[in-house]
Amino acid sequence: MKKIVWNYLSSFGIMFAILSWIQESNILLNDIGYEKGVLAAIFGFVLYKIIGSKV
Repeated sequence: MKKIVWNYLSSFGIMFAILSWIQESNILLNDIGYEKGVLAAIFGFVLYKIIGSKV
């Protein structure tokens, strides 16, 4: 169970960092604010399903 939680939190962190980088490099035209966390949770879950669950 700890491994699942750790992998999901890692996926969330990776996606949050990627979204922050995209926002800072002005690829996104508007400030997404709290939605960045929601998007990171969704994309983090997808990343976990693709990569993390196979580890």
